[in-house]
Amino acid sequence: MDKAITAPKAKSKKRKAKDQSFKYFLLVAPFLVLVFIFSYLPLYGWSYAFFDYRPPLKLSQCEFVGWKWFKYLFGNPMQIKQLINVLKNTFAMSGLGILTSVLPLAFAVFLNEIKCKWFKKLVQTLTTIPNFISWILVYSVAFSLFSSSGMVNHVLQDLGITTDAIKFLESDSHTWITMMLWGLWKGLGWGAIMYLAALAGADQEQYEAARVDGAGRFKLMWHITVPQLLPTYFVLLMMSIANFLSNGMEQYFIFSNSFNMQHIQVLDLYIYKISMGSASFSLGTALSMMKSIISVTLLWVVNTLSKVFRGESII
Repeated sequence: MDKAITAPKAKSKKRKAKDQSFKYFLLVAPFLVLVFIFSYLPLYGWSYAFFDYRPPLKLSQCEFVGWKWFKYLFGNPMQIKQLINVLKNTFAMSGLGILTSVLPLAFAVFLNEIKCKWFKKLVQTLTTIPNFISWILVYSVAFSLFSSSGMVNHVLQDLGITTDAIKFLESDSHTWITMMLWGLWKGLGWGAIMYLAALAGADQEQYEAARVDGAGRFKLMWHITVPQLLPTYFVLLMMSIANFLSNGMEQYFIFSNSFNMQHIQVLDLYIYKISMGSASFSLGTALSMMKSIISVTLLWVVNTLSKVFRGESII
């Protein structure tokens, strides 16, 4: 008798679970469609790497050249030399980004310690706004401040510190550090948001127990706040390593000029210039295709290392 009663209840629970899962799937479905349209559908463009594409002809009207462009990347001495220089710049920019990736965490920790709510919101707002400013406007500000006729040079000359204008922007000195500082200024507040969100769910009982044991503010930060943020930091760090070759090109394209091109041209900017500047779409596609494959390989390596050392994976 009991089995006859419990069996319909079990079936009812399974049906409810399936209905609930289907509802969740419907919520996720629009995002899956967007991922397919903007991430997977464009992979058809990889076929351009195997043709000698000449716009505005159709791809079917162009000559099939197979692995020609891939061989060209590693068979031309001048191309290899230029590619090595581009990769050196890419590695330097990405390496500096990884080295400074701890700064948003530190900023979030100190921001969390601000007790005055209005001042905390003010600082968070002022440091987050630069993320939403386009790089064109950032360069406009930089040009107004640091060009040869900019405000900084006028102030230095009026104070008698310098007699000639200092070429901050028209110079190739410390290009990597300069680009790192601009990127840090633009993304510091935005990067701290994720850590602040993680702190919102922090266990407050640990803080109370530590205060009872006599722990001061800095001990609370070091022994409780920082350990709670480390899992988030490691996930973001691994994603940064997986995207090691992807620096973006807007920042470097805007700040590039004939003086600093030797040290500012990263891989994404190089691909853009090959594709758009030289109209070699097939070569640019081949290079970006190899970059994507290397990035996926790095993601797999980082994910494997995470499983081995942390017991957790990011995918």
